[in-house]
Amino acid sequence: MGLSTAFTEMFGLRHPIALAPMGGSAGGALTAAVSNGGGLGLLGGGGAWDREWLSRELTLTAETTAKPWGVGFQSWAIGPGTVESALHHQPAAVMLSFGDPRPFAGLVRQAGIPLIIQVTDMEETRQALAAGADVIVAQGTEAGGHGARRGWSTLAFTPAVIDLVAPVPVLAAGGIADGRCVAAALALGAAGALIGTRFQATAESLVGPEAKKAIIDGRGEDTERSSVLDIARGSRWPLEYTGRTLGHPFLDQWRGREADLAADPDAKRAYQEGVARGDLPPEPVWAGQAVDLIHDLPSATDLVGFLAAQAEEALTRACR
Repeated sequence: MGLSTAFTEMFGLRHPIALAPMGGSAGGALTAAVSNGGGLGLLGGGGAWDREWLSRELTLTAETTAKPWGVGFQSWAIGPGTVESALHHQPAAVMLSFGDPRPFAGLVRQAGIPLIIQVTDMEETRQALAAGADVIVAQGTEAGGHGARRGWSTLAFTPAVIDLVAPVPVLAAGGIADGRCVAAALALGAAGALIGTRFQATAESLVGPEAKKAIIDGRGEDTERSSVLDIARGSRWPLEYTGRTLGHPFLDQWRGREADLAADPDAKRAYQEGVARGDLPPEPVWAGQAVDLIHDLPSATDLVGFLAAQAEEALTRACR
């Protein structure tokens, strides 16, 4: 049957699957592996705090895949120079998330490179459309990592975005961890799926072994969206974007008391000291609500094909 969509045709992909550009997880090896599997790998540039790391990983990606790949950034955390340096590596796409994309959209479009913009509400959707997005990602609140504090569910948000931006292709994101979820995204009218947590639990992910095990062992009901860990870590993330993680001792201690934590230097020092002693995990385990569907650590290249085949099967079964 084949899963050809406007998204696969735009980039010449075999499968309507994209890697979420997760900072700290989606390095060059994972990006290339997803692209080699027939999806669109997107390198996690994040806020590009380490320009040397970014340049190295961009080079690694370009050297290890001949297929289309891209890079993603957090709009609130970068400057034009970051985007310009990435463009020198000739990615097939640049993705912008979390914040106003307009200061950077022109640079991407002038380079003739497709622009992907992720949105979490309808105001951001209208902004992405005005910025000239070639593809829009509709991120539901089920997503792991950062997202809207009061977001929509993927099921409701995706068709609402599709109706507003048509004919611009839309990717669904949030709570997508197997081929059945990809099939559901396509049934909603999306041109594909952007997947994060499932790709963290792969051989090529930069996530450490303990975090990968936690994802495999985790349950969706144990995930929680909060600003507590960003505040404790001294992160500069805007508070309107909370992070969905698995359970954490500091969450239990400070849940609902974010303002108190932000005003308490001793508490933040205690967090850092707990990490240094090994009493607290060194990093939050970012995970979405579909974590129950993750049971193994495959190669990301193989995983892309498996997800696509599972999606085809689900769609065929639904049409009987």
